[in-house]
Amino acid sequence: MVVSNSTLVSPEEAQRLIARGYTYVDVRSESEFLIGHAPGAFNVPLQRVEGDRLVDNSAFVTLMQQLFRTTDPLLIGCRSGSRSHVAVERLERAGFEALAELRHGFLGTRDGFGRRVPGWVQAGLAVEAGDGGERSYERLLDRARSRERG
Repeated sequence: MVVSNSTLVSPEEAQRLIARGYTYVDVRSESEFLIGHAPGAFNVPLQRVEGDRLVDNSAFVTLMQQLFRTTDPLLIGCRSGSRSHVAVERLERAGFEALAELRHGFLGTRDGFGRRVPGWVQAGLAVEAGDGGERSYERLLDRARSRERG
């Protein structure tokens, strides 16, 4: 079992980290990212949509290694906090050192009593829609493939 060394942060703390130079990496699916995400976020899905289900994205760690240095300060977020936790564990195993995790994700979650725990959106933080242009998963994959071809 891997114990994460990442920092769990609230949406407000996440926004402060971004202002200090952290890069937000949204690990939700491309369709989720398209609907809305934190401004400037990169989309590197932990899972991909296949048919009517999510399956593991085998390119996740490799792409992250191609896009970022292991010392780059990264903020990892998903919808409610589950996928980001798995993503952080995988990134730590790959040697990434400066990770923070958005505790309750982009859309928040519910606690053990069913009460809503706010995420990025409920905190009233800025949201942008669309694929993110150069930060979209497809464009990031293209960039990584171009580098491989040299």
